[in-house]
Amino acid sequence: MKIGYLSSCFAGIAGKQLSKVEAKLLCSNQHEFNGDRGLRTLLGTGNGRQRFQTTFLYMSDLEVIHREGEMTWYDAREKNLSRTEWRLYFPTTDVMLKAKEKDTLIICRKTDGTLLVIIAQSGDTVENQLKWLFGIRQEEQSEFDVKDTFPSCDDGLDFVAGIILEQIGIEPDCAVGSSYLEEMISKFGGSFPSTREFSEYARNTLDDVDSVSDPDDSLLRWMEREEILFRTLERHMVAERLKQGFVSEDGVDVDDFIRFSLSVQNRRKSRAGHAFENHVEKLLIDHGIYYSRNPVVEKNKHPDFLFPDIRAYYDRSFPASCLTMLGVKSTCKDRWRQILSEADRIERKHLLTLEAAISENQTEEMKAGRIQLVLPEKIHATYTKEQQKWLYSVEGFLNEVKERQNICGWVPGI
Repeated sequence: MKIGYLSSCFAGIAGKQLSKVEAKLLCSNQHEFNGDRGLRTLLGTGNGRQRFQTTFLYMSDLEVIHREGEMTWYDAREKNLSRTEWRLYFPTTDVMLKAKEKDTLIICRKTDGTLLVIIAQSGDTVENQLKWLFGIRQEEQSEFDVKDTFPSCDDGLDFVAGIILEQIGIEPDCAVGSSYLEEMISKFGGSFPSTREFSEYARNTLDDVDSVSDPDDSLLRWMEREEILFRTLERHMVAERLKQGFVSEDGVDVDDFIRFSLSVQNRRKSRAGHAFENHVEKLLIDHGIYYSRNPVVEKNKHPDFLFPDIRAYYDRSFPASCLTMLGVKSTCKDRWRQILSEADRIERKHLLTLEAAISENQTEEMKAGRIQLVLPEKIHATYTKEQQKWLYSVEGFLNEVKERQNICGWVPGI
């Protein structure tokens, strides 16, 4: 997601933290925002009354509510030559009814002429992520903070930005993958290969990655490349299936279409997690680290990675201080708590994710649960300075595991 791609989606955005009065306004019968300087900059005042097709989103870490509607931008005193009073009218929706004081409101003017209105719950991770994505000031504002140019992501954060964009309905830019489409069709025979095979293929399309000297950057680039290639192949295959249609002897087969749609969504979700594990495993191999992947431990739990291996874990003479567990989740939201009950012998657990800007409330809960968060180093910049002091980089985690491996002297199979 390069700077040009974000600008190609949005002509501008206006964001602010809702005051108590404004939050009540959204839930009242007034249904209008005063057209302050920020809104006038975003929507313009030279075209008279305008109606905008609008997507409304309420977003928290636990739910997303989506509604479609229309907003009207007009001058309430258009017949008064000496005075203007611009207002933005919105309909009643359960998105607006969820608004509370200190929630973040973002009004996006898209380049296709429509609007996207987002209300993000205060203090949640998704609020932090949207502020980071659009470069919105963190402090409270009485007026809209307007952006018509957007901050460029540092190299390696395009994938992270793409995850956030997808949450608000913007498909990631997959232009790079088009040059590999014919090769993928030929190599995989017009079907999806196993996740291991596809992850290896994605890595092999990058010849300037050094996983030993820079594991943090390597992991991000591998994930970004696989996502681009997967979406490219997926679009081709979905298009081919749509050409065939969903028709049975009785007419249009709605059930068949629904099954197909669900299969596409489920494949996306499961593949992302497996891909992340595949690339982490490649780092472990390249760094000479012993491990077990998805072993069975107490209560039939399956931690993503155990170090040095499952045999050492069940050997009661092997010191627990030399054991390490790593949970791997490309995005974690509220799912990070799942690893708390995995691997009882290990009190302090590690969690590797690509989730940007996790809220301070969540990271404090992680600390209390003795979970150490691990992220590629470039993602650290999306966190507060205080949080950054506590975060591990991928390289830092690998070095810690290697140090334990050397101290304890465990060799698998011996």
